[in-house]
Amino acid sequence: MSAANAANGPTAVGRLGTILMYVATLGVLFVFAVELINVLFYDPYADEHFLFTTAGMLQDVDIKELTYIMFGSLLVMLMMGLPLAFVTGGLGVVFIYLIGGQVMVNIIPSRIFPMMTNSDLAAIPLFIFMASMLERAGLIEEMFDVIYQWMGGLRGGLAAATIIASTILAAMVGVIGAAVVTMGIIALPAMLKRNYDPQIAIGSIMAGGTLGILIPPSILAILYAVVAQQSVGELYLGSLVPGLMLSGMYVAYVLIRTWLDPKKGPAVPVEERISLGAKFKLLLKLIAPLILVVLVLGLLFAGIATPVEAAGIGSFGAIIVAIMHGRFNLVALREASVSTVKASAMVLWIIFGASIFVGFYILQGGQAFINDAILGTGLSPYGILFLMMVLLVILGMFLDWVGILLLAVPIFVPIIKSLTFDGLFGMPPVPGDKVALWFGVIYLVNMQMSFLSPPFGYALFYIRGVAPDSISMATIFKSSLVFLALQALGLLLCILIPGIVTWLPSLVYG
Repeated sequence: MSAANAANGPTAVGRLGTILMYVATLGVLFVFAVELINVLFYDPYADEHFLFTTAGMLQDVDIKELTYIMFGSLLVMLMMGLPLAFVTGGLGVVFIYLIGGQVMVNIIPSRIFPMMTNSDLAAIPLFIFMASMLERAGLIEEMFDVIYQWMGGLRGGLAAATIIASTILAAMVGVIGAAVVTMGIIALPAMLKRNYDPQIAIGSIMAGGTLGILIPPSILAILYAVVAQQSVGELYLGSLVPGLMLSGMYVAYVLIRTWLDPKKGPAVPVEERISLGAKFKLLLKLIAPLILVVLVLGLLFAGIATPVEAAGIGSFGAIIVAIMHGRFNLVALREASVSTVKASAMVLWIIFGASIFVGFYILQGGQAFINDAILGTGLSPYGILFLMMVLLVILGMFLDWVGILLLAVPIFVPIIKSLTFDGLFGMPPVPGDKVALWFGVIYLVNMQMSFLSPPFGYALFYIRGVAPDSISMATIFKSSLVFLALQALGLLLCILIPGIVTWLPSLVYG
């Protein structure tokens, strides 16, 4: 009898949970139906309503309590597995109605329309299409093969080649998931076949793949520039040196580690290496895509083309490169177009939803409340910056990069602009007119860390999807730790030496 009760216990609990879910759903639908009748048939300026109304029921709630309610509801919805794009927008509309009624719902178009008319956002689908077309043209495999042949003779050369290829790929793609997965499919089997230490092999792929957040043409940098009202060209220039610096740090670590312990990254056997002349012939394969990248970024950095114009040239150039490599056909064009539409729709829906949610929160006094809460801690400007960095890393464990940007940056940037950073340990201060730019690049470096941070970093699960079953999740976690430390070091250098970020934009734009 006891065994039967034990067997029926979980079933009874499951049935009870299902019943409660049905009851809650019916309750929500009933409230929705009543409010729909109120909206359609009753005057919003009168006191009459059908049965009851929830409009304005939270209008007297203090901003502190409203903060807990709004962001607590957001956290619960996300933990239930609901998509961020619809959660933020849906909750935004619900809270607008609960606080201001149907009259205040009219502010929603005023939040969305400025985003829809921002021309810089048009660069996002164009850069995504450029990346999709180059990927389907088979250029990533060719690029890795070229760098693999050049560096395979070094200890740790394959891992270093992976990082260098990922750096070039970041300048072509700017989409993190695609870079990590693609390099995982191409480079990981090659390194494991050569008996590379799995932690070095996996870590180099993940760290190199996350460079797409930082190195132009980063999609995230465009979004930050739009939200923080910064120049896309300046932000691209500011992120270029830190991106190359981190790439160099990854390569240096791999080469030094394998030089100290050759078993962790053995060189390719002499009989499998090719001649110097053959290596130079292989470089011909990279001429067209590299010219395309240099052309797009050069036009953008020189101020000759806007981000949208440069992205348009890049998209057209990607098609030309695919034709030159004999990889262009209608199937590739259709697949690239479909993937572009899917990725762009995801980004834009999150933009619209988060703009409604955060915009309304700020309108209710949320910005002043957060300002007072952070500034009231008594921390120094650098202490406040450190607090923000910790919060961003924590958010990065649960949210995707677009959601973090649209939820946190509109609140953080005004606070950062109000602070003065005089330099630490005798280092130069941050110029007042470059603070938002400097913070933007630091934010991008931080987002790289969030992608590698166990236990929920996105790159960890991207590589899990393509790694062989012999590689455990614990090994993947361990692989990220050293490169995570290098990213933290890069972040610290950008904070201590702001010229790493501001020197190139100041040189070009004056």
